Amino acid sequence: MSPDPPELVVRLLTRDAFAPFGDVIETAGAHHYAINEGTTERFHDLCDVDVESEGGKTLVNIFRGQAWACPISIKMVERHPLGSQAFIPLTQRPFLVVVAENGGAEPGPLHAFLSTDGQGVNYRRNVWHHPLLSLEETSDFLVVDRGGAGQNLEEFSFNMPIAMIKSLPSMT
Repeated sequence: MSPDPPELVVRLLTRDAFAPFGDVIETAGAHHYAINEGTTERFHDLCDVDVESEGGKTLVNIFRGQAWACPISIKMVERHPLGSQAFIPLTQRPFLVVVAENGGAEPGPLHAFLSTDGQGVNYRRNVWHHPLLSLEETSDFLVVDRGGAGQNLEEFSFNMPIAMIKSLPSMT
């Protein structure tokens, strides 16, 4: 029997901590101003959507992610070499974000973040990340990514689980 993989500690998602991997999409601290005769608040330019490589176009999708529960074994990651990919929750439920440092053709060390209070993320092009990890219950996400010609998905499977998420930080 093989030993359990090392525990991956989950940190709360912040702009500074996530900056090497992409953007945190949230209203807190964002540039904003009133529009539509003062009836609407616009939170402006929240992330850098990067989809134009090799004639790509912007896709807007809804992904419905089934809930995961701890412990969660990390067995694979994926990346998108031709464009960014943004996940914006359509509920106030938390979700997990697992990314890897850039190790080139293979992912480097993993990092895990807990998204709270409706935060979303925008993975930069070529950032290794685990597919959607909804928590608590099935949840819908608005996903903005790249469509068009070219291979925009690479998957990397580890020989055995590389890390395990055993618990989540307190959200208070």
